Amino acid sequence: MESRSGSSVDSRATLRGINTTPLLARIESYEASEKKCISDVRRTFCLFVTFDLLFITLLWIIELNVNGGIETRLDKEVLHYDYHASFFDIFLLAVLRFAALILAYAVCKLRHWWAIAITTATTSAFLIAKVILSKLLSQGAFGYLLPIISFILAWIETWLLDFKVLPQEADDENRFLSIMDAPERTPFVQPGPLSDGQFYSPPESVADSDEELLEDKHDPEKALI
Repeated sequence: MESRSGSSVDSRATLRGINTTPLLARIESYEASEKKCISDVRRTFCLFVTFDLLFITLLWIIELNVNGGIETRLDKEVLHYDYHASFFDIFLLAVLRFAALILAYAVCKLRHWWAIAITTATTSAFLIAKVILSKLLSQGAFGYLLPIISFILAWIETWLLDFKVLPQEADDENRFLSIMDAPERTPFVQPGPLSDGQFYSPPESVADSDEELLEDKHDPEKALI
């Protein structure tokens, strides 16, 4: 009797563990992600913002080397800045965009699109005006490449934040809240106490066993089998 009662207690504990383990795993996973400084998808966004700055910087340095050397071109494009012929403002725009987005979404951890909307709108307006009013298109391939690449990267950042970062973080938070509210709405179904009758198997009757032995004796083929 003690072994039967012990097995019933073990079975209830096992069922209880099976019911709660997935829930606890999800809660622990979300809490672990909350303890991180930044979520994985937001970190990917920040890495892309950093790539934006580094790529524009690389293109600008290549342009300086191609058109007469870094020192000569820096003196012409930075110290004697000319809106109509300099690429320095496109590089400076990338620096400002990087600083604003990292400050907003990595340091302050904003969960709204207004910051990137301002940076993307400012970038788009400036580049369109630059292409129309300046003489960049007459300066070779970089006159086309730098404005176009800067414009595309700014809009890719907007797409990443608006369609990947913010929706995924909102889904994770809503899923966590729904999991936390689930026990209050629908309590776990716990198995009821198991009676000893569920483990009871009646012994074979002596009469039935005697009849089977007699049949085996009278039926030699069955006995051989």
